[in-house]
Amino acid sequence: MMITAGKIAEIVKGELLGCAEREITGVASLKDANEHQVSFLGNKKYQHQLADSRAGVVLVSRDMAGEERGDKTFIVCENVDYAFSQAIMVFAPPPVRFAPGIHPSAVVDPSVKLGRNVHVGPNAVIDAGAEIGDETVIAAGCYIGHEVKIGAQCLLYPNVTVMYRCILGNKVVLHPGVVIGADGFGFIPTPKGLVKVPQTGIVRIDDDVEIGANTTVDRARFDKTWIKANVKIDNQVMVAHNVVIGESSILVAQSGIAGSAELGRGVILAAKAGVNGHITLGDGVQVAGTSGVVKSLPAGAVAVGTPAESQREFMARHTLPSRFEKLAAKVKELKAEVEELRRK
Repeated sequence: MMITAGKIAEIVKGELLGCAEREITGVASLKDANEHQVSFLGNKKYQHQLADSRAGVVLVSRDMAGEERGDKTFIVCENVDYAFSQAIMVFAPPPVRFAPGIHPSAVVDPSVKLGRNVHVGPNAVIDAGAEIGDETVIAAGCYIGHEVKIGAQCLLYPNVTVMYRCILGNKVVLHPGVVIGADGFGFIPTPKGLVKVPQTGIVRIDDDVEIGANTTVDRARFDKTWIKANVKIDNQVMVAHNVVIGESSILVAQSGIAGSAELGRGVILAAKAGVNGHITLGDGVQVAGTSGVVKSLPAGAVAVGTPAESQREFMARHTLPSRFEKLAAKVKELKAEVEELRRK
């Protein structure tokens, strides 16, 4: 079946401006697209690329609908990024399917409770007392520890580790190399050296959480480390013991949260941001990349720098040297004028 611009507009629920019958065979960036491909322009910062683009169809926001189209077809969307994601799926290859069953090389303890249509891949190990929900995928090389509970329709990619007694909700996605439930980092200095603090708690992960490759979430010293529903975590993120992360928060690559910190709903930590232990970030807090938060922040705060401070404080402090130079130059100028007046 031929995919037309009109069909794309129906799929993304956008307003068509231009030729509905233009044939579309794929998606590409504005820079690389040809006349039979669909692209997108969601940020005015990249508006200059539109004039030179050969894209046949461009998804645009409403405030860009008035731009010069030339021979292009525009589809006006309320959310361009989301709409383009829907367009991508039209041309994407079918998703990989994991057939239900247990691979002969997998080791599954007889006490394990498996739901319907569970897939257990090559060399996976599921230890005693674990429970796996319906249609969950345990891919090659995964380790599921004693008494772990995993909900329905979860996807654990290869080489994921979920340690003993941890709990995962439904539709949780763990990418390769994720480690859930390793011991929290706790040691007490004594005259005989460092003594390990027992880490007796668990990790609880609620529904619809997705965690990126090689991210680690430590078990609690007591009670639980808790990642609430719909949280999205990037690759190589560190979540320490007894941390609580509120619903729909986003943790970007290489960010880290120290022990017993609590993040509210919808918090965003940009890349390489750090959060000190035993502090609270209110709902909707945003922390800029590489910033270090050392004290609690109220809901809606935006933090920049190390130690993190408000945008206003950050700009005031960083513009101070140039302001001082201007002031020093003005003082020098005034001193010269005073000396000139004295000579008269």
